[in-house]
Amino acid sequence: MKKNILSLFLLIFCFVLNAQNAVNNVKPVSVEKTQENTVDAGIEFESKVVDYGVIEHNSDGQREFKFKSSGSDPLIIKSAKGSCGCTVPTWRKADGSATWQPGEDGSIGVKYATNRIGKFTKTITLSTNADKRPVILTIKGEVKAPAKDEGAMP
Repeated sequence: MKKNILSLFLLIFCFVLNAQNAVNNVKPVSVEKTQENTVDAGIEFESKVVDYGVIEHNSDGQREFKFKSSGSDPLIIKSAKGSCGCTVPTWRKADGSATWQPGEDGSIGVKYATNRIGKFTKTITLSTNADKRPVILTIKGEVKAPAKDEGAMP
């Protein structure tokens, strides 16, 4: 019985040892760098900041960021997200994205909820095919408090 246990132990030990050698003898596979599909698209903004200045309570909060598609490939805007629900970006979309041909002008509309009183600075984050890094656009300004009726008696 001792010989059977010893033989079984040696057999298992040989399998484990062989398995370790098999792992150590594996040579790393050379991964060749594949030719990257680079896109030559660009986006150039007239300004990445829109300053509303001081505006009236509940006034028109619609503004736009104007840009030009640069590069030799079409520009695709994949998404545009406001930093909060009070900042809503809009752009022409087709199947969830928008395409501008090289040299074509475009705009990203933004609407700020002007029912919020006080100073504000908000951002819009664009995801495009021009760069892996997102484009950050900024709106800022101040919404004045509504005027109180001076003729009203308490």
